[in-house]
Formats: sequence, structure tokens, C-alpha cells
Amino acid sequence: MSEITNTGLDAPAGQQARASWRFLQTHLREYGILFALIAIMAFFQVATGGILLRPVNVTNLILQNSYIIIMAIGMLLVIVAGHIDLSVGSVLGFTGALAAVMIVNWDVPYLLAGILCLAAGALIGAAQGFWVAYFRIPSFIVTLAGMLVFKGLTLWLLAGQSVGPFPAQFQLISSGFINDVFAMEGFNLLSFLIGLAVAGGLAFMAIRGRQREAKTGTPAEPFAFFAAKTALIFFGISWMSWLMADFRGLPNVFIVMALLIAIYSFLTSRTTIGRRIYAIGGNEKAAMLSGINSKRLVFLTFANMGMLAALAGLVFAARLNTATPKAGATFELDVIAAVFIGGASMAGGVGTVVGAVIGAFIMGVMNNGMSILGIGIDYQQVIKGLVLLAAVIFDVMNKKKG
Repeated sequence: MSEITNTGLDAPAGQQARASWRFLQTHLREYGILFALIAIMAFFQVATGGILLRPVNVTNLILQNSYIIIMAIGMLLVIVAGHIDLSVGSVLGFTGALAAVMIVNWDVPYLLAGILCLAAGALIGAAQGFWVAYFRIPSFIVTLAGMLVFKGLTLWLLAGQSVGPFPAQFQLISSGFINDVFAMEGFNLLSFLIGLAVAGGLAFMAIRGRQREAKTGTPAEPFAFFAAKTALIFFGISWMSWLMADFRGLPNVFIVMALLIAIYSFLTSRTTIGRRIYAIGGNEKAAMLSGINSKRLVFLTFANMGMLAALAGLVFAARLNTATPKAGATFELDVIAAVFIGGASMAGGVGTVVGAVIGAFIMGVMNNGMSILGIGIDYQQVIKGLVLLAAVIFDVMNKKKG
């Protein structure tokens, strides 16, 4: 009798273990990049003698990678739709130069100049998207041409010289911090509470989403994975908020990034437009046969990319407090690498906003950690190239197994 009972009890446990293993195999990229970020941070924290995760360095890490993260969010949509944009670095440099000329040379109010730069970026993206979407010219060629055009226009606009400095109010976009209404000495309590609220909100939305899945059927993600991931994100955000609050608090650009991540995560996972962009990248012909206007959506993804590149240009110019002719050089490589490392597929149709952000942080932590260790820029480039190659090889091998 006991043998029968034991077998009956063990069978469900065995089935759960096999189901968990199958789920891990099919979602290896999603969990792998998160654990890779943790492992890389742990390595550099030890290798740098604890410097990496000091409050001042964590804040610098956010500020240094803010413009890459902003552009990675837009690049994700472009890559998911099955295309690529090589012009984002040049568009960043051009819009930063445009802002400098308007604000410094022409005395245009910085708010108006910022709005005009965002509009200019959207128009640039729309112009490139027009040729890609409606004339079927490969995005690689169109945006490569855009890269060269806007590098030249930046040089022309600045007359080969740096333009600055910017008004103090404009610099606050990138260098400002949230003021603490509690006025605690040495600790920004308001920033920490905001971080806790964000972490709690994300955990709450994750739990609500799982409850909705449970009403329609069994959730795809095993509970152990869901609980571990949710707890890890909650404590990770809370801990990062504590570190930044212990320095000067949350940077203004961090709030901008958080809003963009929330908006675009919702757009890609909860809206019809988001699902259609993924459908286009997965199989454009099938998407068109189902009634999806693929041309319009591709056009809009490029316009959106241009706008976010312009926003990144404003952030970068405000951080440097000047616009330079070389601004944005090779940034497109870091942005594309972040998206691919974050789990996006070269073929399109696969990738998440959170994955792209994690990919950007992996690149940022590697850059920061290697700089602290005194590793030369030559070796840094080699290592980053190998990491990108490994991510793409992993994606290809994963597809073959599937």
C-alpha cells in the first residue's frame, strides 16, 4: 500500500520537474541574460574591490548609459519588425547639435528647442522609414546612408567646432536629481520611497498578470520561476534605489528611463499595435494576409526610433554641456549590441523591452568595470565584440535546436 501511495505522490512532482526543465529550455535567453548581468556585476564587484557598486559609481553607471538605454528601447521595435537602424548615433549627434545652435546661438527657449529637436528626430526617422516601408529598400542601406548624411550635417551645423555651454535648467535633464522633500542629511528618502514604489508596482503587476493567466488556464511559467524572478527584480530595484539615495538620490534621467520602459513594455506586451509588430517580424506575409498594415507599422517604428534618438541626443548634449561634431560616434554599435545581447533575434519577431535594457546594462557594467580595472580601450572593444558574437551564436544554435 505504501509503494502505491509513494508512486502517486512522486508522479506529480516528477511531472512538475520535467515541465520546469522544458520551460527553462524554451526560455533560456530570457533567464540567461538576467543571470548573466548578475554574474558580471558580481565578478566586477569582486575584481574592483567593491568600487563597482558604490553609490557614486552606480549613479554614474545610470548616467553614462541613459542615452544607450533610451535608444535601445526604440531599436528593439525596429529589430523586432525585422529591420535595423544604423543611423541612430548620427541622429543623436545631429539633434544635440541642433539643440546647441538653437539654445546657445539663437537664444531659443530650451523647452521649445527640445520639442523642435524631438520633432526633427521623428521626421528623420519617418523619412528613412518611408523608403524602407513603402519602397522596400533594405533598411541597412537606407540607414547607412542616413548615418553618413547626418554625420556631414552635424559637421556643417557646428562648423566643425563645439558649441556650448547650455543653460543650467537644460543641463538638469541629464545631471539633475530629485529633490528630497524630507530634507534628510546624507540620504534622499524620497528617492528611496519612489524606488520602493516602482519595485512594488512591478511586483503587483506581475502578480495580477499571473492571476489573469490562472483564470484562463494554467500559467505557462512555473511558480518557482515566477516567484524567484519577481523577488529578484523587487529586491534588485529596491537595493539600487537605496544605493542611489545614499549618494544624491534618483537622477532625473532615471525617471525618464523608467517611464519609457513602462510605456514601451505595456505597448509591446499589452496592445494590438505591439502584437502586430511582433507578427510582422515573425512572418510579414502571413501578417499582411491577416489584415495587418505592415507598411504603416514599419514606417511608425522608424519614426519612433528617430524621436528616441533625438531624446538621447538631448540627454547626451546636456550631460556633456556642449555639442561636439563627434558626438554619437559608434553609439549605434552599442545600441544594436545591447538589443541582441538582451535576447532579440536577428530574424525579427523576438525580443523584449526589459531584455534590451538588461543588455544595455550588461554592456554598461562591462565598460565601467573594465575602465575601473584599467583595461585599455583596445581590449575593451575586443571583449565586447566577443560577447556580442557569443550572444548571436547562442541565438542561432537555439533556433536550430527548436
